[in-house]
Amino acid sequence: MQLIGMLDSPYVRRVAIALHALNIPFDHSPLSVFRNMPEFSQINPLIKAPTLVCDDGEVLMDSSLILSYIERIASPDKTLMPADIKRYQRAIRLIGLGINACDKTVQVEYERKRPEEKQYQPWRDRIQAQLIAAYDQIEPYAAETSNWLVLETMTQADITVCVAWQFTRLIADDVIESNRYPGIAALSKRAEASAAFKAVPIESEWQPKF
Repeated sequence: MQLIGMLDSPYVRRVAIALHALNIPFDHSPLSVFRNMPEFSQINPLIKAPTLVCDDGEVLMDSSLILSYIERIASPDKTLMPADIKRYQRAIRLIGLGINACDKTVQVEYERKRPEEKQYQPWRDRIQAQLIAAYDQIEPYAAETSNWLVLETMTQADITVCVAWQFTRLIADDVIESNRYPGIAALSKRAEASAAFKAVPIESEWQPKF
């Protein structure tokens, strides 16, 4: 299989970490959706990262759908999702919050790049409030554990939340006042020290922030 996309995307990085955690072999092609559009479009005309090229050549996209697929092809003793329904419920709640944090961080960055005359402050206020709300809701879960969010082992909830956290710290640290989230910071530090995260290091211009 081949994973297409830059690791500065939290959506690409969460898939890459999951592939390593599940011991699924893959090649990584770090094509940018901006700088490498012609090459990317030859693989996926929609130019969407992450893109996963399966062993039979079929192309998948959307990080959540790709993660559902790799869960199905992983070894039976390997999973990043809880079997128990209550824990599964908690996991997908936290994954949803983490994805929201990623989405809102991207929107914050795009708004900042607009020409000043095209920026709309009420919209900026709204997306920033949504970003803060995501971390406000994650923090109690992270603060109540010195281990992982759902199980005694890492799940996709931990991966998604921690990848989102590092991405937001890079892009919008001034928006979230990160010192308000010591539980998430500690969780992120544990995650970045794990083998799966170390196998997918933050891009060279990034520095992990906890």
